[in-house]
Amino acid sequence: MSAPRAVATVALTSLAHGAGCGCKLPAAALLPIVRGLPAMDDERLLVGSNTADDAAVFKLTDEIALVMTIDFFTPIVDDPYDFGRIAAANALSDVYAMGGTPLAAMNVVAFPLEQLGGDILREIMRGGAEVAAGRESLSPAATRSTTRSRSTAWP
Repeated sequence: MSAPRAVATVALTSLAHGAGCGCKLPAAALLPIVRGLPAMDDERLLVGSNTADDAAVFKLTDEIALVMTIDFFTPIVDDPYDFGRIAAANALSDVYAMGGTPLAAMNVVAFPLEQLGGDILREIMRGGAEVAAGRESLSPAATRSTTRSRSTAWP
């Protein structure tokens, strides 16, 4: 991994309207919105959107199932590197909670690049990459997707 870089001091927590998973829409508020939308009707879907789980599980064979999850996690600390580590560990925990073993990951980032600059985002991603690199079963992010945002959310 690359060496840490000096970055401007910004209170990342000041950019989010809540911390971590606390920013998620409550299930009770979301349910009436998504009720009636098409749902996957496949007997191989072992865990789907009809449960309160943070991951879906799709049966590939009698012995293998794919655990799929995506997560946004807003800052609960101000240090970019630490935030990246925490967000990545949180995202991986969704797979472990379903009994899975993470094999690959994708970064999904909402970030105010014009406001904060690339150095802070690099440190967030470096923290996450180092968590992934510390897992024998997991390769660094296979792909990354970013969007402009007024607040910061990652893993």
